[in-house]
Amino acid sequence: MDAFYASVELLRYPHLKGQPVVIGGRERAPEQLPDGSWRHALLKDYAGRGVVTTATYEARAFGVHSAMGMMKAAALAPQAILLPVDFDRYRQYSRRFKDAVLALAPVMEDRGVDEIYLDLTDVPGAQDATSDDPLAGARAVGQALRQRVLAATGLSCSIGITPNKLLSKIASELDKPGGLTVLSLADLPARIWPLAARKVNGIGPKLAEKLEALGLNTVGDIAAAQADWLRETFGENTGGWLHRVAHGQDDRPVVTFSEPKSISRETTFERDLHAVRDKAELGAIFTRLCTQLAADLARKGYVSRTIGIKLRYDDFKIVTRDLTLSLPTADAARIRQAAGQCLKRVPLSRRLRLLGVRAGALLRADDPAASVPTATARQAGDPHTLPLFDENQWSDIPARDFPRNR
Repeated sequence: MDAFYASVELLRYPHLKGQPVVIGGRERAPEQLPDGSWRHALLKDYAGRGVVTTATYEARAFGVHSAMGMMKAAALAPQAILLPVDFDRYRQYSRRFKDAVLALAPVMEDRGVDEIYLDLTDVPGAQDATSDDPLAGARAVGQALRQRVLAATGLSCSIGITPNKLLSKIASELDKPGGLTVLSLADLPARIWPLAARKVNGIGPKLAEKLEALGLNTVGDIAAAQADWLRETFGENTGGWLHRVAHGQDDRPVVTFSEPKSISRETTFERDLHAVRDKAELGAIFTRLCTQLAADLARKGYVSRTIGIKLRYDDFKIVTRDLTLSLPTADAARIRQAAGQCLKRVPLSRRLRLLGVRAGALLRADDPAASVPTATARQAGDPHTLPLFDENQWSDIPARDFPRNR
């Protein structure tokens, strides 16, 4: 999907179309005035250390991009409109666009709220060819997919259709926004090899830096290197993988379903918070995260055997703690109790930048094993009798005040 979060917001605020808009932070929502005009927060007025969730293409033209610090973005595009995130709305539109394409291409791999892979092998017409265009069928199906998404959501998407997932990921980025790029392996030299090596999904900053130091700046540079030399230089696994991807080779299937290993909720604070002086604020945040995590588990139909926490201190050090429960849970109060036990095992003398709560060792809620106690955890006590927090563990909001999932 093209600039997905921002595009969803522009459906709500169409008067912002064509303007630089940044989504992120916890700013107030736009206010409509009596005369029908709107009052918006501006990026230049932002103070804090939040990050950009996404931005319109007009804002990206100033250099603003996802995961950029908001203050840095404000220096680049001070007059950009700043909107708060609305994840519930984004998830709603995500379901709409996925349902729309599933009706035409039912073999789908879900890669997140705004991205999917589809296997078109058995989609009627996708393999059709004409004397002028051997990929005519693929183009027609791609056009049909775009039309379905637009009709269901009012939003545009960019599609890459190629022989495999590796190339389709790259192709989907080539002609954004609203692009339809159909490539065969014969198109590698013209369309893929001139691209920067970083365009290949899996080549991160460190590997790209090493490649550049060796003069391998583009995908074509890697493709021209000898396979044996790549393995000697980067190791058997990485070197072999570089050789394959540079030649457009990828045999990964479209995976229609995979069980999540964990579900988590976390938040980075606008300012560093102290465990004692900001106890009430931390308690409220802790409550909200546990409640949201419980709702996520219930919505997706899972229970968790392991509850954990994640803290990032003001010196950027991260600590995590986990607790295995005797019985799996998706109950907000039980999650908070278990997370509180984890909290007692970490030092709270430093200020905190981030707090997170995690549910691991997931089971389907209807799995018979979900009602079988864990032998090792029974020695530590049943989760239904875990003690509540003391004052040093942000007990200002007791666990009994949590909403329970039913």
